[in-house]
Amino acid sequence: MTYDLLIRGGTVVTSREVLSVDIAVSGGRIAALGHDLGPATREIDATGKIVVPGGIDSHVHIAQPQGGGVVMADGFDSATRSAICGGTTTVLPFCLQEDDRTMREVLTEYHAKAEGQSWCDVSFHLIVTDPTPSLLGQELPALIEDGYTSFKVFMTYEGLRLDDHEILLTMDCAREHGALVMVHCENEDAIRFLVDKHLARGDVAPKFHATTRPVPVEREATNRALSLSEIVDTPVVIVHVSNGAAIDEIRRARGWGVKVTAETCPQYLVLTEDDLDREGWEGAKYVCSPPPRDRQAQADCWAAIQDGTFDLFSSDHCPFVFESDTGKKTPDGLKSFRRIPNGIPGIETRLPILFSEGVRTGRIGLTEFVRLGATNHAKSYGLYPQKGEIAVGSDADIAIWDPSLTRPITQDRLHHGSDYTPFEGIEITGWPVMTILGGAVIVEDGEPVGDVPRGRYLKRDRSPLVADAS
Repeated sequence: MTYDLLIRGGTVVTSREVLSVDIAVSGGRIAALGHDLGPATREIDATGKIVVPGGIDSHVHIAQPQGGGVVMADGFDSATRSAICGGTTTVLPFCLQEDDRTMREVLTEYHAKAEGQSWCDVSFHLIVTDPTPSLLGQELPALIEDGYTSFKVFMTYEGLRLDDHEILLTMDCAREHGALVMVHCENEDAIRFLVDKHLARGDVAPKFHATTRPVPVEREATNRALSLSEIVDTPVVIVHVSNGAAIDEIRRARGWGVKVTAETCPQYLVLTEDDLDREGWEGAKYVCSPPPRDRQAQADCWAAIQDGTFDLFSSDHCPFVFESDTGKKTPDGLKSFRRIPNGIPGIETRLPILFSEGVRTGRIGLTEFVRLGATNHAKSYGLYPQKGEIAVGSDADIAIWDPSLTRPITQDRLHHGSDYTPFEGIEITGWPVMTILGGAVIVEDGEPVGDVPRGRYLKRDRSPLVADAS
């Protein structure tokens, strides 16, 4: 037979092994792995390159309403274009519950934002901000059945956070109907106490965002979230973990039987709290929550990657324009750190940072890179084995990396909608040079090709983590 696509000569990496095989693609799926596979309509010579599954970024914020005149820098077009140039072929953004509308109404709007605009495949998490009886008893169970099998709760941010009773109710709904709960762990009451102290002293610069959200704020909330999940007896994902104390809470909880998945992000590996103390208002570029910590916290996060404590490596992409009164320099934000839009761009640089700082330095191997950047996301969120693996029958979502290509991260090379990158100037060795989605080449030499976005919406199965816990 003649295949649609044949990738020859590369070093193929799955979640378990490194292989010297060719990959044949037919009908958008991987059709064969081996040698002498026969002719293809297009052949790609990957000699000297590393061939991995397309990345999955399971924690991104795209076109999410902010209020107060603040606008996110990325819609689905720019965010997903940026994703594919960074070797990512599937993203999982959030759909935020809004007070005056049903969750399904808001989801319909998110689908409309993504349809025809997405350069990679997309699926949605749900953010629960008001767990009413109708939401928990009717809407969420129906949405879970329709493939929206994960939702997120916040322990911080007024207007978003849930109290412990509300979290228990939401977790119980997840347990009963087979959904996976993600938790943002920071204690809002402690943050407000510290904010009031800072504002009374006139401490309003960006650097005080970090000192009002210190490690104990995250550690305590992590312990509490894990305890609540133990009470309900349901699995939980602790997202964007930033430090060793919170990591220790996760390790201890696993020791007493809690089913917990843990996630970290690039900012906790290569940035520090000192970045928020840059001259002028430059520190606003680094405002995110939890904030970057210190060098010891970086080392602790790397150790947790190496020993398997962390399952997921996500970007927490949440982009704003810096030089804009609808972005980081909103008028209220220029008066106080408390009002600086909270989040940083990172969807395109996530995997290059992990490859360069992880694989090239010898901290992790290639199979760990694949698991952290793709496979574990697919497994955690009900997409495996369709996504996240190079295997016969899986979607032909593939990224080809040049492991010797060295250049710094610079804003002028990136494709997101923000006007800066917090990772500016970091030297990276190992970049994706070609991205394939469903058997179609969508990035060549690091740049998008074609005029029509090919991304699809993905209905997800229930997480096997939920099934394993039942």
